[in-house]
Amino acid sequence: MDKIVKSNAQRFLEAFNNIDYFIKTRYDFNRAMGFSELIRKSVVLNYTIRKYENDLIDYGRLRNAIIHNNNEDIVIAEPHISVVENIEHIEKLLTTPPKALDTVARRDVLTISADKCMRDVIKAIASSGYSNLPVYKGSELVGVANGQKILSSLGQYMITGGKVDTFMSSVKIEDMLSKLENSNYYFVAPANYTIEECLNEFNKNHKLLAILFTKSGERNQLPLGIMTGADVLRANKLLESY
Repeated sequence: MDKIVKSNAQRFLEAFNNIDYFIKTRYDFNRAMGFSELIRKSVVLNYTIRKYENDLIDYGRLRNAIIHNNNEDIVIAEPHISVVENIEHIEKLLTTPPKALDTVARRDVLTISADKCMRDVIKAIASSGYSNLPVYKGSELVGVANGQKILSSLGQYMITGGKVDTFMSSVKIEDMLSKLENSNYYFVAPANYTIEECLNEFNKNHKLLAILFTKSGERNQLPLGIMTGADVLRANKLLESY
């Protein structure tokens, strides 16, 4: 059977409709909402939509120029192939985005026990070259040991009269983590988290240093992978070529 070749307009409308349906379904928007309003409401929710906001709004206008009286059987214009390929690319990013754990996340996650002294933690960071080490007490995640935060904690310890050697040998990593004001510098995500969702987390929380992946995003599960701020650029490049 001969393969049916779709026109540029058919390809464009198919991608456009899939995007429209995906956004309304994913974020439970009113089905009657206009496309431009849909896009503007979604920019805070989705990294890809935010990145291609202007293109998508333009494509909403183009869709109205392509068809006659909302009848997609009557096409009055054919979009350029570059436009078709771009909206198909956006559709793919939105509807079937790559999983972070399969692409940019590092799977060889080095963890450290909560009862380790700071000297052992610093040695582990230095020898591994990893600046973010998940800290576990048994099977429970208690935080992430970050090299910069350890240095800051040491500085604060010294300012209050503490000795470096005491900090290194007597302070446990669990003790240091318990003194941090909050834990918004790391995030625990399920294994099926996409690159787009990860980039959205980094975008909305500029203090975020690492995303830790577990089977279902629970803190009492062992880590399957980790993504840090250093991986953001690589993630963006991967999406460009996806």
